[in-house]
Amino acid sequence: MKKIGFLSFGHWTPSPQSQTRSAADVLLQSIDLAVEAERLGADGAYFRVHHFARQLSSPFPLLAAVGARTRTIEIGTGVIDMRYENPHYMAEDSSAADLISGGRLQLGISRGSPEQVIEGWRHFGYNPAPGEDDAAMGRRHTEEYLDLLNGQGFAKPAPRPMFPNPPGLLRLEPFSDGLRERIWWGSASNATAVWAANQGMNLQSSTLKFDETGEPLHIQQAAQIRAFRAAWAEAGHTRVPRVSVSRSIFALMNDMDRAYFGHSKQETDQIGFIDASTRAVFGRGYAAEPEVLIEQLRKDEAIAEADTLLLTVPNQLGVAYNVHVIEAILTTVAPALGWR
Repeated sequence: MKKIGFLSFGHWTPSPQSQTRSAADVLLQSIDLAVEAERLGADGAYFRVHHFARQLSSPFPLLAAVGARTRTIEIGTGVIDMRYENPHYMAEDSSAADLISGGRLQLGISRGSPEQVIEGWRHFGYNPAPGEDDAAMGRRHTEEYLDLLNGQGFAKPAPRPMFPNPPGLLRLEPFSDGLRERIWWGSASNATAVWAANQGMNLQSSTLKFDETGEPLHIQQAAQIRAFRAAWAEAGHTRVPRVSVSRSIFALMNDMDRAYFGHSKQETDQIGFIDASTRAVFGRGYAAEPEVLIEQLRKDEAIAEADTLLLTVPNQLGVAYNVHVIEAILTTVAPALGWR
């Protein structure tokens, strides 16, 4: 059995070919898609976060709105770039969104990905400390955020406060008990997967990973997941961690599916460079008739290792088409593979 959700990058563009031509379109359609995915029986609605781009950027208003419109589906991100975040303000925002949803947030965070602008986090007022690079700054912000989610008081009360305080040092409010255990780290390497395990975070492994062995992505990811679980056990955490992978998967059910995805050129992994020195492997997409697709997915070792699968959806094709895409996987592919 696997939890199956969708992951939307939230693209929008003022083009007649797009069903999301404005930021308002993509935000409102994201809420509608989450509602429909819940109706279908999907387990999660996840959203990508990018700054300085025509995509979803500020996640917490969207997560809160989805939480208010749904009742059972998990609501998450994949991922929030922690280089841009104020840990204190984020602790308040994420706790509020989690309380609105009734404790359904599954928050994916990370040190970020290639950006639209040069050192965009500087425009948000953040600079690495002496001896830090931006990745270390993102991990520092993460550690501060996780500590705040523990709910311990740390701020000395004013001697004459406007409102009565509970005794002792004060914590941030609102506080959502349990959110700390529902934080995920988006990892692109084996080392950061081990770090995430040591921090007690769940693991998100995407369709991109640093190319550490030259093997296909799914094999490298499977090894990464095993390294994460071994580090988790060694760290002595008592709960069972969760692991997700994301994939582009399309069952070709009709002529429209075949027109959109039947001639995909992403049937093999791609090699690229995230920056001048970091070689990465980008995962293949899957698009085939259901019986072929099922046999292809049986061979994906990372999907087999993970407990959660996130289906990347073409959000610019509109809510109705994406409902069709998700439903085809849930009703045709997932049962044949024992995921449902």
